[in-house]
Parts: sequence; C-alpha cells; structure tokens
Amino acid sequence: MPADPELLFRPATELAALVRGGEITSHELVATSLERIAALDPAVNAFAHVDAEGALAAADAVGAADPRPFAGVPIAVKDNRAVAGMPLTIGSAFMPAFVSSQDTNVVRRLRAAGFVIVGKTTLPEFGILPVCEATRFGPTRNPWDLGRTPGGSSGGSAAAVAAGMVPIAHGNDGGGSTRIPAACCGLVGLKPQRGRISAGPERGDALLDVEGVLTRTVADSAAALDVMAGYEPGDATWASPPAEPFTAAAGREPGRLRIGLATRPPIDVPIDAGCEQAAYDGAALLERLGHDVEETEPGWDQEGLLQLFSSQFAPAASMNLLFAEMLAGRAATPQDVEALTWHVWEQSRALPAPHFLIAQAQLNGFARAQAPLYERYDAVLTPGLAERPVTHGTIDPRGAHPAATFARSGAFTPYTAISNVTGNPAVSVPLYHGDDGLPTAVQLIAGPAREDVLVALAAQLEAAAPWADRRPDTDALAAAAAAD
Repeated sequence: MPADPELLFRPATELAALVRGGEITSHELVATSLERIAALDPAVNAFAHVDAEGALAAADAVGAADPRPFAGVPIAVKDNRAVAGMPLTIGSAFMPAFVSSQDTNVVRRLRAAGFVIVGKTTLPEFGILPVCEATRFGPTRNPWDLGRTPGGSSGGSAAAVAAGMVPIAHGNDGGGSTRIPAACCGLVGLKPQRGRISAGPERGDALLDVEGVLTRTVADSAAALDVMAGYEPGDATWASPPAEPFTAAAGREPGRLRIGLATRPPIDVPIDAGCEQAAYDGAALLERLGHDVEETEPGWDQEGLLQLFSSQFAPAASMNLLFAEMLAGRAATPQDVEALTWHVWEQSRALPAPHFLIAQAQLNGFARAQAPLYERYDAVLTPGLAERPVTHGTIDPRGAHPAATFARSGAFTPYTAISNVTGNPAVSVPLYHGDDGLPTAVQLIAGPAREDVLVALAAQLEAAAPWADRRPDTDALAAAAAAD
C-alpha cells in the first residue's frame, strides 16, 4: 500500500499500540518508513546505511498482541554504536569496511523492547562537532531549512525524525550531542544521568557521554529511557534505579517547583536575541504554570573550564581513531582524517597522563561545587543554543585553523556541555519557533539522578505549548530529493 506521509509523525508509543491492536502490521509500518527514507533522504542525507531486507524480516516476526512496549516500531541507530550485521563507520573515511558481529548493549535493549532497526544515521567524523558534515557522507541537512545544519553529533538521527522517516532514533550525548540536534530540528532531546544507561560492553565507564534518543514527545523519550536504562554485568559505575518508571513521572503533574533562570553562558560568547528571549518566555510560561522562577548566576563562567573539558573530551574522541587504526592495521596520517580530528588527536597525544588525571579531578571538583545549585532549585532553565542552526560550512571540520573551528563550535552550543561535566540529567524542548521559521529550544537541567523532575516538567510544558504537530514541509523535501 502507498506510504502514509503522516504516519511516522505519530508518537512511537502510539504506533506500538496500533501494532498490538492489529490496526496496522509492523511490516506495513516498517515498509512505510523505508518508503519515506527512499523519498526524502536524497535531500536530507540522514542515513549512512539502510537495511531494508533485514528490517522487513524483523517486522514480519512481530505479531499483533506483542506485549513489548515498542513492538514493531521502526528506529534508526546512530552510526557510532555497533549493530549486528551492519557497517560501523563512526563517520570517518579512515574506518575500513567493518561489519559488527554483535549488538552493543543499548542496541540489544532497543531490540528487546520490540524496535525494528531500519538503518544507521550519519554523524560528524568520530562525533566531535555539533554539526553533521563528515567528509565520508557529505553534509546532513536540516529538514526545516536544507541550507542549515541539523546539529550534531546525532544530526542524522534528528534529521530522520524531524523529516518523518522514523518516529524515533537513537543518539548519544558527550557535550550536547542529543540536545543540540533536538534544538536544531524541533525535537525532544533528553540526556539522562551519568551511569543511567550502561556504556558496556566496550567501555567500563564514561565520564562525559550517555546514550539517548531523539523523539517528538516527552512521553516517547521517557518510555525509551525506561527500556534503555539499567545495570549491565561488569559496569564500573551506574545510577541507582528510579523510584518509579520514567513513563509514570511523565504522566503526572510536577508540583510547584523552584526554577533558576540562567542566560549567561559558561563561556564569553554572544547570544542570539531570539535564543535568549525563548528562555525568558519559557520562564514566564513556567511562572504561569505555578512555579517559582528567579534569575540566577550558577557560577559556570570559570576561567579555564573549557580547557578542562577539552582535556577529557579530546581523549574520549580520540579513542575512536585508535579503534580505526586497530581495524586498519596501521597508524593514521593527517591525510586520513579531517583537520579537526587530527588536531584533537594531537592534543590528546600531547597531554601527559598525570595532567589528564589532574584535569579529571578538577572537573569533578567543579561538579561538586555545582551541587548546592540543585539544593536551591529543582531545575535550571537556559537557552538551548546561542545561535540559530548555522549554515553549512560555518563550522568546517576541514578548515585550515582547527583550533578556531573547535572554539567556533563552542560559541554555537555553550550551554550544553556543563551537564556532561556534572553528570546531571538535562533536556532540550522545542517550545517556540523563530521568525525565520526555525525551531527555538530551551534547556532544562535537574539535580543528580532527577530525570523524573525533568520529564514531569517537560511534559507539563508540552501540554501548555504543544509542539509535536509542528513539522517541516515534507512535500518540498520530496521535491528536492527528486531533483537530486
């Protein structure tokens, strides 16, 4: 049957209910996703790999009355996590042909929840930048404006959901990589508490990054977190189990909360007036909803904080290059990777091990110093981004001055990395649209392990100012795809 272009804009939880109730088969749902990918992706370039045959076979194994929470729902996985039988590129042309023989833990949990994986999505080389313009794939385009970035590093996943190619997609967040593309594409991007989702089996611990999803609704994000979260044997650290399922938290009123409004970014960069106004408008909405809101100075703007973050981020990103070298059987050269990747790699190699550990201790000290902020406030509200989604080439990974490129990326996204340093949960929600027609997000950060506060508050905002029905012009996307 012909694909219904509206179908995949419906919430993933609702689509699973349709499959369980026999109103639609998983095969029909997955076939629709594959048709939409074929029709739109030539314009958007969100997919690194599509497994139509495998997805349809998996869909055929899902029957009506399947009790799993996402039974039969198509999903895409960011191409920096292993999926059995699919290529793994991590966005780099240096990665040799490699097909994983097993799923990573988070993918295994997604399958166990009933999801059908239709393919893998694009990202910047080794997930370094908050834009999605890898040499290996070319630029991934924002469905709201094809001349602009969908954000990064989970940019392909965000673009795929925003365009209605899949209803939900996997991402991860080491400095904002779920929340940034959510803000650019008008989606919900939840970064859970550090340790909430296992980093295994490849890693025993992860200081900065955590897995997540890109969705259209808070309820979908909460339900996905319920199935992804939890201890895996061998985990070095993990967050204690929540007092109630996150879906339950998303379905209840948050109560009267204390909200701190923080618009000054952690680094000294200019803020777009529309991005800043969205935070003030969000604060006013929260006050109308009965919360106590006051402006605050969280003490984020500490000298040297960006350098400390880079001392941990650069080695974490460089582990991907080491993995690529292992697969290639040789050392990388500057000609093998983008200029920014080589710059980050050289930064990592030049950092003595004692200095790395000292910087880690200093970051932990900064995180501890932030704890009193969340004794005063239940959540802190910030702008989502400092700028509108930038045009392609603004942040160029191949540019001649990679240190300046890295600094430029921070100026675009100054609000997000703080919660990666502290480990606190944070969420980006697309409360508004600008005069330019682009989504405009705000960010909420909660105290340690209080995702329940975030999803309850975000769901309340969604009910007061609904965003899920906003979508880009898919007819224009299809016309652009046909012209390519």
